[in-house]
Amino acid sequence: MSNTSPSNFSSANKASSREGGKPAAEKRGGRIERKFRALADAGELGLIAYITAGDPSLDASAKIVLAAAEAGADIIELGVPFSDPVADGPVIQRASERALRSGTTLTGVLELVRHLRTRTNVPLVLFSYFNPLLQMGLEKFAEAAASAGADGVLATDLTPEEAGEYRAALGSRGLDTIFLAAPTSTDERIARIAEASTGFLYLVSRTGVTGAREVLPEGLPPLARRVRRFTSLPIAVGFGISAPAHVSVLGGIADAAVVGSALMAEVERAASADAAAVGVAALVRTLKSAARSGLSRRSNPPANPAAE
Repeated sequence: MSNTSPSNFSSANKASSREGGKPAAEKRGGRIERKFRALADAGELGLIAYITAGDPSLDASAKIVLAAAEAGADIIELGVPFSDPVADGPVIQRASERALRSGTTLTGVLELVRHLRTRTNVPLVLFSYFNPLLQMGLEKFAEAAASAGADGVLATDLTPEEAGEYRAALGSRGLDTIFLAAPTSTDERIARIAEASTGFLYLVSRTGVTGAREVLPEGLPPLARRVRRFTSLPIAVGFGISAPAHVSVLGGIADAAVVGSALMAEVERAASADAAAVGVAALVRTLKSAARSGLSRRSNPPANPAAE
């Protein structure tokens, strides 16, 4: 699987436009809000799929993302590979290492977003450590991300207290700023995280790094209820979500489930880009089926004032 350079993606974008590729017709910054509104109206738990961009190549990632979206992923998080991914478990660490070896850069990931936006209107969130964004320059990054068609950004190691310039740069260009809340977060910190977040709030289900787990933490329901006291934004739960059984019980707790390591394990096992796309799509279909039925089906969808 060869790596696709930014110039190749640019050529593909031009060709797609000539062939009637799907344009980014919706206002940037609105796709995430509209998606959660539609999910709430349907009484359905959302499924957010995390894909490390560039593993094993950018052209492979394009196939995988499109397959995931077609299979039912409601939002895609595109992971920007980083050399020191301290918050990530072994599966995503290895994915980042492979992506970096293939030559993936933040610029390349932005070109991937531009390419994807000609093919799909699925909301795209850039999932990154702060250093690559800072190295590019916040204003330059925000302009490039908005121009490419991204919908939001989550900088995993950036705190609300240090995010003033970042929030201003992204917000002025219609990009959602998504922050993480954790089981260790105090009420005061949750309030700050909620105030700084737009689009949705990402709730880490447990302490530690990313990775698949057998069962969800017992303390997750009260944690989610505590977070809801401070925000009307949708809440997406991640870290350790990997199986239909996990997704099937999250409907009464959260608005979306985030699945990453389980999907990247499919990529790691695959012998080709096409096989990776097939494996990821199959798992997404299974997880989304769990989100559409059983305990996840909401007879009385919770109100979401932020989406009105």
